[in-house]
Amino acid sequence: MKCILTAIFAIVAGISLQSASAQEQESAKPKTTLEAVKARGALSCGVTQGLPGFSAPDDKGNWTGLDVDICRAIAAVVFNDPTKVKFVPLSAKDRFIALQSGEIDVLSRDTSWTLSRDTSLGANFTGVTYYDGQGFLIRKSLKVNSALELNSASVCVQTGTTNEQNLADYFKSNKMKYEVIAFSTADETIKAYESGRCDVFTSDISQLYAQRLKLLNPADHAVLPEVISKEPHATMVRHGDDQWFDLVKWTLFAMINAEELGITKKNVDEMARSENPELKRIFGTDGNFGEQLGVTKDWVSRIIKAVGNYGESFDRNVGAGSPLGIARGLNKLWNQGGIMYAPPIR
Repeated sequence: MKCILTAIFAIVAGISLQSASAQEQESAKPKTTLEAVKARGALSCGVTQGLPGFSAPDDKGNWTGLDVDICRAIAAVVFNDPTKVKFVPLSAKDRFIALQSGEIDVLSRDTSWTLSRDTSLGANFTGVTYYDGQGFLIRKSLKVNSALELNSASVCVQTGTTNEQNLADYFKSNKMKYEVIAFSTADETIKAYESGRCDVFTSDISQLYAQRLKLLNPADHAVLPEVISKEPHATMVRHGDDQWFDLVKWTLFAMINAEELGITKKNVDEMARSENPELKRIFGTDGNFGEQLGVTKDWVSRIIKAVGNYGESFDRNVGAGSPLGIARGLNKLWNQGGIMYAPPIR
C-alpha cells in the first residue's frame, strides 16, 4: 500500500510540475501583437507580389512603394528602425488567409475596404492609404475612347479581387456583353493582355498605371477615362487587439497630419522645437499620446525621419516624382481639393 501511495504521489507531483511548466510557458508568450513583434525583432508585413509604386522589390530584393512605406513607418515607431520589416509577398487569393493565420502582422497590399471584408474576415481596416477606382487599359490602336464602346469586348481580370464583381455590374447596367478571361495573379493577367488574349485589361486605376510600365511599349496603351467603382485601399489587422489596431491606424494618420502641418523629412528636427501647441502634441513635448499607443513620445518624429509625410511618400512612389506620374487627385489633402483627411492628434 505504501508503494502504491508513493507512486500516486509521484504521478500527482509530476502532473502538477507539468501543469506549472505549461502555465509558465503560456504566461511567457507575448499577449499582444506589439509584444510579439518586439519579441520577434521585426514586423511581418503582407504586400503584393510586385506592383510598382505600391510594393515591389528591386533586383537586390529591397522593397519600395507607398504600401511599403506604411510598414516601414510602423517599424520605425516600434523599433526606431524602418528596416526591421519582413515583407511577405501575397497573391490576392492568399492575402486574407495569411493575416488570419498570424503569418503577417499587418496587410498593406492595395486592398479595397468593403463591408463584406470588414465583417467576415476576422480583421479590421485601419485607414485609407489611397483612394482609387476601377478602370480599363486598352491599346490605342483599337481607337476606343470610352468604356461605353466596349460592347462584346474580351476583358482580362484577376481573380480574388473586387474587380470581377465591378466588371459584371458595369456591363450589366450598361446592357453590354463581354467575355471575361480570368487569371490568378496580376502578372499572368497583364501578360495575357499584352499577348492579345483579350481586348482590354481591367483593374484599379493605380494598378493599370503600374502594370502598364511592364509592357514592351507602354506609350501604345491608354487608360480610359471612366472610373466604374470606389476602391478605398486600406491596411488591415486582425480582430481582437485594439492596441495594435490603434498603433497601425495612427501611424497613417500621423503621416497625413504631418503633411497638413508642413512637417517634412528635411525640417522635422526644426519643427520639433516649435512652441506651436499642435506641434508640441505631435512631437511629444506636451501630452502622453505616444504612451497611450504603447510607444515612445517621439513616435511621430520616427515616422517622418523614416519615410516622410504622406505627400512625400505619395510623390516619391506613385506621383510626379515617380515613373508612374499619377495625379494626386482625390488623394490630395482635404484642404487642397482632395478627400485625404486624418483625425487630429489631441
